[in-house]
Amino acid sequence: CLFYFVSFLTPLFLFSQEYTDPYLWLEEIEGEKALEWVKTRNEATVKELSKYPEFQELNKKILGILNSKDRIAYPAIRGEYVYNFWNDENYKRGLWRRTLLGDYLKDSPEWEILLDLDALSEKEGEKWAFKGAEYLYPDFDRCIVNLSRGGGDAVVMREFDLKNKNFVENGFYVPEAKGSASWIDKNTIIVSTDFGEGTTTTSGYPRITKIWKRGTPLNEAKTLFEGAEKDMGVWGSVQNTPERQYMTIYHMLTFYTSNVFVIENNELIKLEIPEDAHFDGFFKNQMLVELKSEWSIQGKTYKQGSLISIDYNKFLNGDRNFDVIFEPEERSSLVSLSSTENFLLITKLTNVRSELFRYYPRDGKWHSEKVDAPDYGNITVETADDFSDRYFFSYESFLVPKSLYFARGDDDKTEKIKTLPDFFDGDNLSVEQYEVKSKDGTIIPYFIVHPNDMELNSKNPTLLYGYGGFEISLQPRYSAVLGSSWLESGGVYVVANIRGGGEFGPQWHQAAIKENRQRAYDDFISVSEDLINRKITSPDHLGIMGGSNGGLLVGVAFTQRPDLYKAVVCSAPLLDMKRYNKLLAGASWMAEYGNPDIPEEWEYIKKYSPYQNLVESKVYPKVLFTTTTRDDRVHPGHARKMAAKMEAQNHECFYFENTEGGHGSGVTNEQRALMMSLEYAYLLKMLK
Repeated sequence: CLFYFVSFLTPLFLFSQEYTDPYLWLEEIEGEKALEWVKTRNEATVKELSKYPEFQELNKKILGILNSKDRIAYPAIRGEYVYNFWNDENYKRGLWRRTLLGDYLKDSPEWEILLDLDALSEKEGEKWAFKGAEYLYPDFDRCIVNLSRGGGDAVVMREFDLKNKNFVENGFYVPEAKGSASWIDKNTIIVSTDFGEGTTTTSGYPRITKIWKRGTPLNEAKTLFEGAEKDMGVWGSVQNTPERQYMTIYHMLTFYTSNVFVIENNELIKLEIPEDAHFDGFFKNQMLVELKSEWSIQGKTYKQGSLISIDYNKFLNGDRNFDVIFEPEERSSLVSLSSTENFLLITKLTNVRSELFRYYPRDGKWHSEKVDAPDYGNITVETADDFSDRYFFSYESFLVPKSLYFARGDDDKTEKIKTLPDFFDGDNLSVEQYEVKSKDGTIIPYFIVHPNDMELNSKNPTLLYGYGGFEISLQPRYSAVLGSSWLESGGVYVVANIRGGGEFGPQWHQAAIKENRQRAYDDFISVSEDLINRKITSPDHLGIMGGSNGGLLVGVAFTQRPDLYKAVVCSAPLLDMKRYNKLLAGASWMAEYGNPDIPEEWEYIKKYSPYQNLVESKVYPKVLFTTTTRDDRVHPGHARKMAAKMEAQNHECFYFENTEGGHGSGVTNEQRALMMSLEYAYLLKMLK
């Protein structure tokens, strides 16, 4: 799930606000009293839910799936190597490793271990989690490794020697922050980080980007760009292509608006494109721009949701005559964009089903061809090589395990090279796509996975999942844990493609932001009612699940319509929408929800904010709240305070908080398995 970027721990001065909240002390993330409260609730929840007869079997099964040797080791192509991060029962915090591309294509590749996170954590006395690496072009012999304490989004950046497999003594080192670094050359990086007091935004992101030369102190790095404290953040980036290197600075004004600058001959040049457009970098010296709203320029109008391009040099010289690469249809949208040396790889979504296309310029025009891949599922480009035409993509659906395909690039053929085993029996299951009219008449699609012999008797235990925010699309996915823990037990699973998501392009998202946020909740409630009206289930057998923005979704659903649900899994949620913009990265999401400090905007936010709308007089389902102490994206105080308020109003609930995990469920597979086992034990207990 999926907000982007985060902030530092909430300063104590934020705890004194203009309205009375008796649970503000629970926002003190590592406060002694708060952690004691967490410990007590964790123990009570584990004690109660582990009594479920199948809990131990669930935990064993889920942990076995997470540790399975049959999982796909997902690749990242860099030069002639494939890199991968892997954890299992022997390497709980994981291994960063690599193998030659030719070996990776074999059944049992031999992996070269680069970094053992368990050994590093023990040696340094830190609970490290691996958060990726930035590779030095063109030799790919150095990396900037990102390490997180406990899985949070804030990282320590350290230079790593890939030949000697060790951290570089006196190499580049950036202290913990929610920043980034990108190589310019072996002795120079562009870095965005917390440079000291006053150098981050109210969202906790960097507001300054600098060029840092090897052997000089970080505080002496040369400033390239400085934003304002109220901005979302500022990030620098370097893109290397076969044609040349590009340096770009992204000045994020809000979550959805930005100014983009390039550096040419030591000069900072602003790209004159719409602030709400998404700049997708460069391909064949073409600028790529994805439009989030219609754009008219020099007598031409480009459609919302289109991907357009123009020769970079011509653009710098004043030309604004763009070419259209991709233009959406009524029920389609661009989901993702990747590139190889000669192709743009575009994943297109049509009525929530994926298709993959290769686009290429020829004779002054863009051409496309569909990639040979299975239909009616979810296609994801896993990695692509900018310096050849090799790439990997995966295919999956609700009942078809994920398979990994390889395109060698010398022709248009693809080859299936790895496939997950069947972790659950899907032969007796069916997938259908239904539609329902929302409150305002908009047609909302949803997927349902159910037993072939399902009776329409209103008694089927049903789990409804949703998200509905930040233009994120929910597509068919194969979940071994869901299948073995829920579907095999006879449960029905439903995914709602509500507004606020990106299933049908920018307009689908923009229809449910700020003052129109209630539309997303109306859509979700309409799907719930449709499941009941079709006699698939009933309020006694209907449960809902969501995390992050989806946690807010289910929080609104159960406070507005508690009569519809028997179970609610509310994970890593936003719930206190009066204070969300003061907690961690919350200020960066005001473009999505609005600013609660502006009376006119609080007027519509307060109507749905779960924390403020919880009342003693209503009867609510017994909710399960989950979060992690190290979530530095969505503050754990949201879940803590909601649970505490429910308890004070005599509403029963479960609460569980992993000590590690960041904006997720854990760092180790044991931590993840425990949280998921609690969730499915809870759902089975409440809905069966």
